[in-house]
Amino acid sequence: MRGITSPLWPIRYRPLPDELLSSWLVRLAHGHGMKVQTFCNLIFGNQRQIWNRDMDRLAPTWLIDELSQRTATPAQITWNTTLRSYEGLLYRKFKVSGGLQWILALKLYHRKREGYGLQCCPTCLAEDRIPYFRKRWRIAFYTVCTKHQTMMLDRCPQCAAAIAFHRIDIMNVDALDAGRLAYCHECGFDLRAAPAVEPLFYDRDATVLLLNACDVLDPGHVGDNKWDLGRYSVLHQLSMILTSKYRHVSLRDFVLDQIGCSDIRLATGRISLEMRSIKERHHLLQLAMWLMLSPGTRLELAWRSGAVRYNVLLKDFSEPPDWYRSIVRRFSNWRDRLDSYH
Repeated sequence: MRGITSPLWPIRYRPLPDELLSSWLVRLAHGHGMKVQTFCNLIFGNQRQIWNRDMDRLAPTWLIDELSQRTATPAQITWNTTLRSYEGLLYRKFKVSGGLQWILALKLYHRKREGYGLQCCPTCLAEDRIPYFRKRWRIAFYTVCTKHQTMMLDRCPQCAAAIAFHRIDIMNVDALDAGRLAYCHECGFDLRAAPAVEPLFYDRDATVLLLNACDVLDPGHVGDNKWDLGRYSVLHQLSMILTSKYRHVSLRDFVLDQIGCSDIRLATGRISLEMRSIKERHHLLQLAMWLMLSPGTRLELAWRSGAVRYNVLLKDFSEPPDWYRSIVRRFSNWRDRLDSYH
């Protein structure tokens, strides 16, 4: 007990490459031979509850400071385990409440997760000497593992429960073993044993672009980075338009017809991309990536065919990049569209 309350903890694991804050904290607790809740109550006190929120998104400053000091980890490295480190790349400005562009929603109810906001690659977990969860696994467009070219997993394949590794030790004292982080908290299934699923790709060039957008999030990524906030924001905008139910918008049907593939059933209602299943997101992102390959040419073709109106392309789009706004401005004259048919 004395060691755990001293300025430096006896166990001072550093974050693994691209590790999520929550994953790191669970490993620290188990490394000290304690359940997560017991460890947190002892260190932070009963009044400072952190598991009733999306910790990786909403980590308070005092938690970052405490972890940095107790593990002798530089504060910047600790901050980089949070989703706030994507500010300025995947979303413009951090906010405490509401959705964040590209950040998957956990849909927390008390300490339980009703959303599928954490994904994993079973093969990555199996190859890890110490299984852990990556920050990029919380990103909505990261549907394919760039290392293994297999589909990500957003729920337990045996019981369909959302992934919640911080709950693995609630009823199971054996869960303090480092490898147990890869087990389903609900049924005990070892996620490392999940079958590797080959992704279904519609267009080769669009596939390359999708993998490139995902690869940028890898901390070991080298080479040219053509993805920035503006480009990711346009991808998000197009992905949302593809789910539109407006009578004058049929962009999804247009792209499906151009690619020559069938649609899938999507969940109905006003559902953000960040709350959709991995199957739906993967489908929509491939269609959006086909448009992103040549947005000027392909969006104009969609507009001239009547699949989308110019005002829809900018609807609810805060601060679109100049290059995208310039493309859309060309579609403001409906007479140009009529002239194309004569």
